[in-house]
Amino acid sequence: MTETPLWLQGRDAVIEAADPSEFRHGTPDYHLSHVVMPGQRTTDHAPGSLEAVVESIVQVFEMEVSHKKDPATWVSMVSEHFRTNINGGGWASAQDIADQGSYNVLIGDSAFYKPESFDGQHDVFHGAFPNGFYWEVLEVLSPPPVIAFKWRHWGSFDGEYHGHQPNNKTIEMFGMSVAKVNDDLKLLEVEHYYDPNAFLGKLTGGCPVAH
Repeated sequence: MTETPLWLQGRDAVIEAADPSEFRHGTPDYHLSHVVMPGQRTTDHAPGSLEAVVESIVQVFEMEVSHKKDPATWVSMVSEHFRTNINGGGWASAQDIADQGSYNVLIGDSAFYKPESFDGQHDVFHGAFPNGFYWEVLEVLSPPPVIAFKWRHWGSFDGEYHGHQPNNKTIEMFGMSVAKVNDDLKLLEVEHYYDPNAFLGKLTGGCPVAH
């Protein structure tokens, strides 16, 4: 019986297997995902289902790009070949994400958000969603090697966002992604399709952020 590869064992297993020196600011803590997310998600995927596997891969990816400094240590993807884009825009490499930050890369051009430093981008959104900003797969439309899937991102707007005060309401964002994977289910390419302004506008009352 072949052992399940590390990147398919889930986010906690990948964190546990990593050397602590790989992380930017110490070992990441996802306890809120275990405590809060189950009661707020809208889907319930059977263990081992394609939906559960895709959700797990993306969770590992999100953890690595947010917390692990060197793309060479990212097990969720083939880092030297990986690329991603938003709404058909320009491509970003794994190194681009490591240098610029995932929020800066994945939001793209927006009247409601301007690029921050790597740490600054996380501070902005962790500040706005201090009780967690969660993500789930809603539906998988096609199997590997080209996986198309719909998703939901959500959190309670309980903290300040660029001077805009929280309303303590759940803010949701919906989108679709198309991921190309290799035979081992490592990510090679991901295209995301969603409207970042529809989401960010809810944090600002429709008023663009002034810098």
